[in-house]
This record gives sequence, C-alpha cells and structure tokens, in this order.
Amino acid sequence: MQVHSPQFKERASAALADAPLQKALTRFRDGFQAKRAAAVAGLPEFEALRDVARDIKNHTLAHLDFYLERYADNVERAGGVVHWCPTADDARAAVLKICQDAGARTVTKGKSMISEELGINAHLEAHGMEPVETDLGEYILQVRDEPPSHIIAPAFHLNREDWEDSFRRAHTELPADREFHERRDILTEARARLRNKFLTADVGITGANFLIAETGTSVIVTNEGNGDLTQTLPRVHIVLASIEKMVPTLEDACTFIRLLARSATGQDLSVYTTFSTGHRREPDLDGPEEYHVVLIDNGRSGMLGTEFQDMLRCIRCAACMNHCPVYGAIGGHAYGWVYPGPMGSVLTPTLKGVDKAGHLPNASTFCGRCESVCPVKIPLPSLMRHWREREFERHLTPPVARRALGFWAWFAKRPAAYRLATRLGARTLKLLGRGRGAFQSLPFAGGWTAGRDLPVPEGGTFMAQYARRQRGKT
Repeated sequence: MQVHSPQFKERASAALADAPLQKALTRFRDGFQAKRAAAVAGLPEFEALRDVARDIKNHTLAHLDFYLERYADNVERAGGVVHWCPTADDARAAVLKICQDAGARTVTKGKSMISEELGINAHLEAHGMEPVETDLGEYILQVRDEPPSHIIAPAFHLNREDWEDSFRRAHTELPADREFHERRDILTEARARLRNKFLTADVGITGANFLIAETGTSVIVTNEGNGDLTQTLPRVHIVLASIEKMVPTLEDACTFIRLLARSATGQDLSVYTTFSTGHRREPDLDGPEEYHVVLIDNGRSGMLGTEFQDMLRCIRCAACMNHCPVYGAIGGHAYGWVYPGPMGSVLTPTLKGVDKAGHLPNASTFCGRCESVCPVKIPLPSLMRHWREREFERHLTPPVARRALGFWAWFAKRPAAYRLATRLGARTLKLLGRGRGAFQSLPFAGGWTAGRDLPVPEGGTFMAQYARRQRGKT
C-alpha cells in the first residue's frame, strides 16, 4: 500500500463504517493495554529501565558511526558479510544478488517490518522467486494479498471468520467439514502448510530487533518459533536491519529485552529470544552456511542531529499505537503505509516526505498517551507538532485552515479583543442553544458537528472563570 495522504480522510471514514474492522478493534483495550499494565506493575524498576534505555539509545545515536563500524568488524570476524545500503534500491539489489548467487527458488521470511518498507516480497517475485511469510499473521495476509495493519500483530484487523474464509479459498483441497473454531485449529492448518517450505527453502530472511556492536550479533524475538526455523534451516541467512537497531553491548541488549515484550504484548519475555552470530561453524549441528547482514539507511542518517533524531530510539514495540485513541478507532490500514499509529505519524513523513504524508501527524488528539507508554520515552506529540509546523511553513495545509488559523492568531495577539470575542461567542451560543444540551448542526462548525454534537456553553468563558477563581484565592 503506497502513501497517498490526500486519501487519509477517506480511508479513515471507510474504516469507521467498516463493521468487521470495528468488531476486531473491540479487542484493543482488553488486549494490549490491560496486559501491558499488568506486566509493568509486576516490574518495580520498569520506569528506571525506561530512563536507562533512553540514555543507551541517545549515546548510541551520538556515536553511531563508531558502533556501526565495530559491529561490521565483528560480523566479518565471525564469518559473516555486511552489505551497506544507503537506499531502498540498494537493499533490494543486495538481497536479490544474495538469493541469485544461492540459486534460490524459495525464500522463507521471519517477521520483518523493514522488508515491508523495502517491498522485498514483490521484488523477489518479479525475479522468479517465491517468498513465503512464516509468521502466522503475515502468512494469512500473504494469502489475502493485504499489507499489515499493525507492526507486531499484522493481522490485528481480522476476525476468526476472516481466517477461516481465507484458508478455505486459498487451500481449496480442505474438506468441507474442517472446523476452525479455535486458534489452535488455525495454527495447525498454517503449520501443516509451512513445514515443507521451511525444509526446502534455500534462503531465510529475518529482521532484527537489535544489533549488538560488541559481538556482531543480531537478536530476534518471536512467539511462534518461526524466526528460529527461518534462520537455521536454509543454507543462507539474511538479516535485514536498519541502522538505528544498534546497541553497544550484550548487557544493553538485555535491558531492552526486559522492556520490549512488556511494552508490546504484556509478556515478561517473548517465547523465543534468539541471538545469531555468523554462519555455522565446525562443531555446530545446524545453522546456515552463509550469514549476511543487509544494513539499511533509507533516510535514517538524515534524521541524525535534527529535531526528529529522537524517533530513531524506537524499538518497534507498538505500545504507542496500542494506546492511541485514533488507531483504536480506525485501525492501521487507514494510515496508508507500513508504519501506522503515532510512531508512523512521525516516521512516515520523514521517510516519504511531509508533502505525501502530511495528514498523518494531524491525525492525533495530542492526548500524550503514546509518550507516556513509550519504553524509550520518545516525545511523539512534540515530533508530530514539528511536522505540523513544517507543513504550515511549506504552505501545504489547506487554504481554509490557514485563513482560520490567521483569524484566530489576530485575536490571540490582542488579549482584550480575544476576551471580548470569546465572551460574545459563548453568550450567543448559550442563547441559541437554550432548552437543549447540544447543537447537532451549526454554521461554520460543520467539521465538528458532522461527527459529534457541540455542547451548549454553560457559565462564562474559561478565562473569566479562571480570573474569578484567582480572585477568590487572594
């Protein structure tokens, strides 16, 4: 799905009217939010770990060139190969060449959002190879030819009946009496289909949650074990990772691991946490014959030293979107690209341009919940505000919005006129709304009343009430 931000409002409206999607989103609050709260409550030092993790990331980003070089040296010392890729085209070309050199026909993939960003599947298919998603959620989306709607639960927008319908259409030999009443039934069907793919794949591609400079190690966390099978069974293992995944030491990685699962799924630890360093060596019983790391910039280095550098601390836990009221109302597809929710509202304009994705940082209530739950304390509302400023400076906001803001600014710079205007406006609305609690429609307020009622003002303006209370205190 490509970014085309002028359609964001249309996609959001369609999502709000999509009954199956709204049914799926009812799991939002009782799922991720409740589990995270319980997991955090069980770790008294959680807040202190957030500070430590933030500081580790800030230090790493300040010395990223040093740690990247150290990481690459250690990968090569362990027998691996590092491919430096400034752009998405470079990364696609590197992956394709590795696969072609291996004579690959089938390529299995562990969950990797960076591969979605790069469009790896389509690129491999265009060159005669079969990419196979092995994560359960990614697999059903591949069957349905849909993009992910969430960065850790890619099929979050689907209901059980959607899974059953998709399997019956794709797996045409299924008996009519085959039942899919429980998650176990879905897992069994997917496992049966994927087992032979794991055994026959020539190349396995995984993402990386962290890259450890000290040892040249990549770390991946999963709950299904598909990442382990993707790394160890094929002859060639490719790690796709963007440069900000770097951490200095094993101890630092363990700090992030303590935060990641608790923030993401509410677990103390993911079921599988796998450390990979190089290819199979002489005493090893299994593992790949070749180990490649494709290091991807694709716009990240341009964020260093700017007001958006804090975004590079992101560890892709999805806590921000799990607590975002906007994401909870419209889901992930409405955002139009790989990264939805608050983190996507900051990252997408950075990678694709505010001219193409300017609606995303405006899709926020600025409630601040995203920042309050972020395990590395990224100030997401402030970063979205920076994008709004950039959009305004480049005259990308609609003329009506610019005129309205200019009209408000004129009054805001003149306190006496502002107080008079708000006092008259409140009194007028109070008179017009006499006998009813709210307006269902109102001239010049159609953007508001189209989706919600406008309450009739009660009492005086905020400034008048504040002044009265201050006088009462003295």
